[in-house]
Amino acid sequence: MEQFATAVQGFVALVARLLMATIFLASAIGNKIPQFSKTAEYMATEGVPNPKFALFGAIGLLLLGGLSLIAGAWTRLGAGFLFVFLVAATYYFHDFWSFADAGQRQLQTIQFMKNLAIGGGLLGLMAFGGGPWSVDGWIALKQQEAESAPSKGRSPAKPQQLAS
Repeated sequence: MEQFATAVQGFVALVARLLMATIFLASAIGNKIPQFSKTAEYMATEGVPNPKFALFGAIGLLLLGGLSLIAGAWTRLGAGFLFVFLVAATYYFHDFWSFADAGQRQLQTIQFMKNLAIGGGLLGLMAFGGGPWSVDGWIALKQQEAESAPSKGRSPAKPQQLAS
């Protein structure tokens, strides 16, 4: 029964990582990279300091974090990269509190709340890792196996005899 639970946990964690990575990789590959100049110009209008440099950094965070989540390798670090990106993007681009128009305020509030939910998922990955079906999980399993395996070439330790 425990193997079944581990398999289910591994599958669900894998699907969660893939779903989470999709939005970030699609943003980098489908928008930010091919439309670099337009994106940097838009970032400038939103008050992002040094927008071209910031965009290079954002693309790096998106790609490294997204690929990390897909592989489940350095999952906590990758989720941290994506969380940093998400916080900055939410602050600069979904600042609902600065809109006078009720419709725009509502739209940006929804985007802000969506990012809060994604951030919660990223924090979960940072706290619990990529799960058993990940590179991190495989490494942890191999370490556990190595630690629990009997040492080769050594005789078991003998208890010391008490002096009479």
